[in-house]
Amino acid sequence: MIRVALDAMGSDHAPQVELEGVAQALRELPPTFKIQLVGRIADVEAGLEQVEIVDRSRVELIDAPEVVGMGEKPLQAIRGKPNSSIAVGLGLQKKGASDAFISAGNTGAVMAASTLLLRLHPGVQRPAIGTVFPTAQQPVLLLDAGANVDCDPRELLGFAHLGAVYARDILGRAHPAVGLLNIGEEDEKGNAVVKEAHQLFKAATNFQYLGNVEGRDIPAGECRGTPLDVVVCDGFVGNIVLKFYESAARVFVSLLRQEIPDILKRPEMAKVLKVLDYSTYGGAPLLGVRGVSIICHGSSQPKAIRNAIRVAVQMVEIEMDRHIDAELNPSAGKAVV
Repeated sequence: MIRVALDAMGSDHAPQVELEGVAQALRELPPTFKIQLVGRIADVEAGLEQVEIVDRSRVELIDAPEVVGMGEKPLQAIRGKPNSSIAVGLGLQKKGASDAFISAGNTGAVMAASTLLLRLHPGVQRPAIGTVFPTAQQPVLLLDAGANVDCDPRELLGFAHLGAVYARDILGRAHPAVGLLNIGEEDEKGNAVVKEAHQLFKAATNFQYLGNVEGRDIPAGECRGTPLDVVVCDGFVGNIVLKFYESAARVFVSLLRQEIPDILKRPEMAKVLKVLDYSTYGGAPLLGVRGVSIICHGSSQPKAIRNAIRVAVQMVEIEMDRHIDAELNPSAGKAVV
């Protein structure tokens, strides 16, 4: 049975959103997992009285009396609050008492605690946040979406390898096609870091490199006629793309509602709205740390928590951790990052 630790105190509306997400997951997903609810016991127990859990035997309550606020400094919060739901939840995985961790809490704190407690895979210089974007084709993984503001060329290459593993294991892309986000397709475009990274990417053998891609290629889901699976950039650019993407989807739906209000009621629009809904994709994995750590939006709805649980279970089942080690292990004849 896969053990998924969930930070019950993380979201803007904790713990109710988390508990409703757990209820959906237990009801709708295969019974291959159990949930470890980590948080203030009294609050969690009170919340459980308001949701219908189909099988309470698959739910374990773990006390964590401290909570990391959204505005707290990450490292200071983790070191100053060792009994927070983030620290306790990730601590379970470190001790081998859990297999995955999910939180809709302070992103910086989750990143810091994941790095400190779980450590990085050998060969990984920095972890990266991977975000799945809807496109006109199939979803595309972008990383880094905000963990690292400044990156050197080899760190960007590392993100490409991590993204390729995720694309193979979770997105089902047998031969991931990777693009490096740039201001143009030509070799001479970009700043010094991106130009050097472009040369490193061209020499890589563990994934198909499509070359430089532009922002317009992401929503298209392809570059020069080839489907795109992974887009790599530093966290500064990635987070800007993420926030723009989220707002563009809202603007699109808002314009439809204003100009053609009846269209949103049509059955065929359900699929379109599902594709545009970030909660469909189950949170953003922190790739590069040993184990499974998934970060959800603070304003997540229960469906986002449910799908984060689905992705966490999938990452454990498919042994993605082992595949990352194989990708980065030079003794196995793999590319060195």
